[in-house]
Amino acid sequence: MTPLDLARIETLWVYLAADPLLWLTVTLLAYGLADRFSAACGRHPLANPVLIAVALIAALLTATGTGFDAYFQGAQFVHFLLGPATVALAVPLHRHWPLVRKAALPILAALLAGAVTAVVSAVAIAALLGAPYPVLAALAPKSVTAAIAMGVAREIGGEPSLTATLVIATGILGAVMVTPLMRLCRISDWRARGFAAGLASHGIGTARAFQVNPVAGAFAGIAMGLNGLVTAALVPLILALF
Repeated sequence: MTPLDLARIETLWVYLAADPLLWLTVTLLAYGLADRFSAACGRHPLANPVLIAVALIAALLTATGTGFDAYFQGAQFVHFLLGPATVALAVPLHRHWPLVRKAALPILAALLAGAVTAVVSAVAIAALLGAPYPVLAALAPKSVTAAIAMGVAREIGGEPSLTATLVIATGILGAVMVTPLMRLCRISDWRARGFAAGLASHGIGTARAFQVNPVAGAFAGIAMGLNGLVTAALVPLILALF
């Protein structure tokens, strides 16, 4: 490739990068490629499409010297869909309502135990390590979906962008670990497996649960929605202790 060709490519890139829709397209293409790769790997936990897509986009942003603000001008359209996608989880809840009704008491017990543990453990460890209050505030809602977590963090004095990063990291780790961990613990009930995934790792864990079993996906969606509600109420109360 000649210097002239490189100059033309650079000029074309500068032109395309000025269009916010470029990064929307890049985001969708990256996830599409990652999802196909995950399917080719038999949906292995380590071949998580979100993890792969994040790595691809991060590499491209680094290679092109593109800042997050420029990227988010296009990617914000995907971010906007987080809210409607969360509400749409009411569909599997309706389909599996008889199973949900039968397990109402265990669901409530697991919800309270999981929500309190997720917030207290993260904030307590960070506080012991000397993290300042803004970091604690950003960390506290890490186990709920980004649409809720960022709003909660903003209201209590945390940095929403840091919260978003922590939410994604939590979701990816949970989605990767949930299947091997459940097998190790010999938990075979799809309701319990799905609820744990949605409670601990929100939307990314819920997506993983749907890949494994529809009942697990439905209960993961239930856990994600309920945990968002409970965590939003608990976080200010728990942070007041720190």
